[in-house]
Amino acid sequence: MADEAAVRAQAEAVRRLKQDKADPDEIAKEVAKLLEMKAQLGGGGKHKFVLKTPKGTRDYSPKQMAIRERVFNAIITCFKRHGAEVIDTPVFELKETLTGKYGEDSKLIYDLKDQGGELLSLRYDLTVPFARYLAMNKITNIKRYHIAKVYRRDNPAMTRGRYREFYQCDFDIAGQFDPMIPDAECLKIVHEILSDLQLGDFLIKVNDRRILDGMFAVCGVPDSKFRTICSSVDKLDKMPWEEVRSEMVGEKGLSPEAADRIGEYVQLHGGLDLIERLLQDPKLSQNKLAKEGLGDMKLLFEYLTLFGITGKISFDLSLARGLDYYTGVIFEAVLLQQENDHVEEPVSVGSVAGGGRYDGLVGMFDPKGRKVPCVGVSIGIERIFSILEQRVEASEEKIRTTETQVLVASAQKKLLEERLKLISELWDAGIKAEVLYKKNPKLLNQLQYCEETGIPLVAIVGEQELKDGVVKLRVVATREEVNVRRESLVEEIRMRTSQP
Repeated sequence: MADEAAVRAQAEAVRRLKQDKADPDEIAKEVAKLLEMKAQLGGGGKHKFVLKTPKGTRDYSPKQMAIRERVFNAIITCFKRHGAEVIDTPVFELKETLTGKYGEDSKLIYDLKDQGGELLSLRYDLTVPFARYLAMNKITNIKRYHIAKVYRRDNPAMTRGRYREFYQCDFDIAGQFDPMIPDAECLKIVHEILSDLQLGDFLIKVNDRRILDGMFAVCGVPDSKFRTICSSVDKLDKMPWEEVRSEMVGEKGLSPEAADRIGEYVQLHGGLDLIERLLQDPKLSQNKLAKEGLGDMKLLFEYLTLFGITGKISFDLSLARGLDYYTGVIFEAVLLQQENDHVEEPVSVGSVAGGGRYDGLVGMFDPKGRKVPCVGVSIGIERIFSILEQRVEASEEKIRTTETQVLVASAQKKLLEERLKLISELWDAGIKAEVLYKKNPKLLNQLQYCEETGIPLVAIVGEQELKDGVVKLRVVATREEVNVRRESLVEEIRMRTSQP
């Protein structure tokens, strides 16, 4: 049991951390500990609730939801522009559906307690359920998007937009098509969304699993170590090469010579020129897989040139993406942060989208092993949301959390019935309107409510106006007032609040 002295000491520790502006994750952890201790201390036998959300999750206030909806709308508009349909799948799947699809990340899957009969797990992403859906319904051709929550038993870094429960926004093209045309469209979609959201400068890194596997082969990595070495290479965006090399050699038992040969390749990045150079590389060009991958990469870059987006694309041999199911092109979009003018290379502040080609995943679920080639992209909505939220905080921009166009108000007493009659007319005409829930509200309070919530117009009913068959329409921002005939009111409100 926590005693009062321990609670005071913990409170002091939290105060110090806040004073020193410590890492927000660390502060959150210590605050949670403090709440836990206070709850244990709770008043004589009466159980005190700890009011907190579970680790790695969060609530969203109306203001945060308004920002989130703006982002969702931009993404959905883009997906629809590219002709995608929408599907949904259960939040939990049979455990065996998810097992063995995620490589070293499988340990992050949330298993549910056996409820009698089926062993279930919460979905880890939207791609494996999509593949199960295709195999189960024998679908060989679909372009779909899916926006839903997924679950990972990760150690969350919530300030950087990493959670245990979070949204994914996926767009995938399934079906047998000519090489690299759907793949190029996926990259175009990422480019459109990131440009539209105005998050700042970004770069889309592209590689191919076949080029990686070919590179591992010519560098002397044994077949059995391909996947595990791949997940080491995947850490190059977070760790320097020296640390990744020592993990390969020390923990994963790769020979130092092979690691050094990998090191020469994974530090290369460029565009068509690099692809041409590697096609001439004496070792890589002899490897069938690498040669295929490089040929497709060249084709991809030709299509991306036609789309006019190669300025933001980098062919990067260090990109590995740790998931086991990728078979061809892989890509990841990162936001770049210009630290200062003296830095040659911009610094990446984290991945905001990723994806690739996975031609074998549907076949894993099909009883006859029939393959359905797929390529897709996942937009990292939480990271994007995190960035936009911080930006709104910093700029102190006022965000409206409702879409109300007009408040129906009265300046005199005993006009509740008239207010309710008028608001009902407005609602029936599709106008977004509110009324204060008081019989005789003061006019000042009604106007103040509009100021606070950002409602642009007030429709004021008074005895004189009722006699004359008009409504006084007041513009909140300019305080201008006009008398509008009752039958023209709906039209006038629409005209004054229509989005340009």
